[in-house]
Amino acid sequence: MAQSSPALLDTLDIVFLGTIGLGTIAWFTRRQIAEKFFGSKEQDANGKLNGNGHAATAPKRERNFVKVMQEQGRRVIFFYGSQTGTAEDYASRLAKECQQKYGVSCMTADIELYDLQYLDTVPEDCLVFFIMATYGEGEPTDNAVDFWEMLTEEEAQFSESEELNNLRYVIFGLGNKTYEHYNEVARVLDKKLTKLGAKRVGERGEGDDDASLEEDFLAWQDNMWPVFCDALGVDESSASSGPRQATFSVEELEGEDMDQVYLGEIGEKPKDGARIVYDAKRPYNAPITSRDLFHNTDRHCLHIEVDVSDSNLSYQTGDHIAIWPTNNDDEVARLASILGLTDKLDVPVMVKAIDSTASKKHPFPVPATYRSIFRHYLDICAPTSRQTLMSLVEYAPTEETKEALRQLSKDKDAYRLKVGEAVRNLGEVLELVAGAEARPGFFNTVPFDLIVESISRLQPRYYSISSSAKESPKTVAVTAVTLTYNPDPTPERTVYGVNTNYLWQIHAAANKVEDGQTYPKYDLAGPRNTLQGSKVPVHIRRSQFKLPRNPTIPVIMVGPGTGVAPFRGFVRERALQKAEGKPVGPTLLFFGCRNSEQDFLYSEEWPELFETLGEESRIITAFSRETDKKVYVQHRLQENGQEVWKLLQANGSIFVCGDAKNMARDVQQTFINFAIEFGGMTEDKAHDYVKNLRNSGRYQEDVWS
Repeated sequence: MAQSSPALLDTLDIVFLGTIGLGTIAWFTRRQIAEKFFGSKEQDANGKLNGNGHAATAPKRERNFVKVMQEQGRRVIFFYGSQTGTAEDYASRLAKECQQKYGVSCMTADIELYDLQYLDTVPEDCLVFFIMATYGEGEPTDNAVDFWEMLTEEEAQFSESEELNNLRYVIFGLGNKTYEHYNEVARVLDKKLTKLGAKRVGERGEGDDDASLEEDFLAWQDNMWPVFCDALGVDESSASSGPRQATFSVEELEGEDMDQVYLGEIGEKPKDGARIVYDAKRPYNAPITSRDLFHNTDRHCLHIEVDVSDSNLSYQTGDHIAIWPTNNDDEVARLASILGLTDKLDVPVMVKAIDSTASKKHPFPVPATYRSIFRHYLDICAPTSRQTLMSLVEYAPTEETKEALRQLSKDKDAYRLKVGEAVRNLGEVLELVAGAEARPGFFNTVPFDLIVESISRLQPRYYSISSSAKESPKTVAVTAVTLTYNPDPTPERTVYGVNTNYLWQIHAAANKVEDGQTYPKYDLAGPRNTLQGSKVPVHIRRSQFKLPRNPTIPVIMVGPGTGVAPFRGFVRERALQKAEGKPVGPTLLFFGCRNSEQDFLYSEEWPELFETLGEESRIITAFSRETDKKVYVQHRLQENGQEVWKLLQANGSIFVCGDAKNMARDVQQTFINFAIEFGGMTEDKAHDYVKNLRNSGRYQEDVWS
């Protein structure tokens, strides 16, 4: 016994020290996770480290939004989670009405700039608005990811309490009903806040972008403001109806150093010698090359290769690339003319928020010329809103135009036919209401700050990457159809897709292509492009649309038209793995288009790729215009149902890319039918089976409407 005691003590020492070690690791891990999601209050306050624990060279913005509200005397804050700028625009519009109409001091806030851990310290006499968009398949927008991760943790951590009993909030969600998880972010946020003890003021608003998002928003506002007034003790009947108050000041600059003027750059001008990190806030101006994939048709589909080799940008197969567009010069000239700005297009202007405490001092990079603002920073080609038309009434030059604007802003049917469905932008609407009186400068009474306030910021367009990161890590491929159409109410007019026609013009100029068609004019010799080498601003957006980690797992891909884009990357990656001697499972691709001789995308690539993959892999095609009865991918899927079901039983994964409204729904129904026919399930069980495939990541979609 005497000899065994030291051994026993040694063991106890080891256990004791091991326990301390594990506890220390757990403490540090928990602290790191907390700081990742919430930031470190002490470090933020001292300005020594940023929210992610990295060294910073300058004091950071105050992240405690409650402290900011109290210091500035704000009773309401409007948080927005925005991907395309619409939610941000709605938050700004609500804040303006809150301040100017109801006299309640408020602020708008990008949700990623503040620490939402402080929600439990919001005073009872304040209100927090959440204007939250849902992106993709129930995902938060890029700027709301950290908040979403914090909120959906099993036990959300707040600064002082585990409950939000003092919090009163208002919520509006932006979504699209063609997607499986309609308004998922707003719904989950609402449910979570309520569960934590917060009290919602009014009904949760939900806007459907597949129908009329703007009308949903306006209808929700009508019901929300009375409840808002009641919650804050504001007399609704005393709401201000006086003259409009400007949000921005506009100053024309004389003798400005043009090297300091923004001519289309998205991010802040870099300082000499500074290391540049490219991302969504500072996209990389990337060289591109392109070729037309369509043959024997007047339609065009570009295969674009984006060179990111001189940047820090990287991607994974299945990610998205964002391309920042340019408005065409025809629409720039139209709007400038009717506003009387044609002769001033190259004059630099400074635009800044009148409220010195506003969270966003400038709506876009400034100083900038009027031309650059119209061409690169404002979405002047988008249909103008009813609310914008109403704000223009007081500046209309004649009683006739006042009445015409008033009617369009109040009559939903008239607005729908003449603006919404006709896809008329602000310049076109102003020409329409001016009628025979339309002439340069007819609406020169409209202040430019109102134009800036009323038109949303021009946003990037996202494309599924059609290359493999393993095969070409520094060359990102894009597959984009040039969009042109004639809207039903005005078939004599042609509407042009902003970005795809811009890309086509770059392609046509670089390759000296003449197709005999009429296109709007674009600036191809500005700061982004030169005739010697075309460039477009880009950044990468991460996606959850990914191949299985195990390459032996069978994959079933359904991608008609440009929906085949990510699957070109998938197939090329699996073919590369196979060529390297790795085992690769069966790879089935269902592709559809109109005609095998016209729009069969990458037809010259598939034979060699599938030969490399082996006899268990193949492409199955549906050419809808080559037979009397139209055949689509869902029909080919049905014809091969037994083979597909066998792959699913072998743990196969399903990937669907393309149209959300019809194709994706029909494909899902086909898989439900497989579960009934080949799996012997009832309809309810079959629906649950497909739902479980989704929940386990074996049924993924990258779809759009």
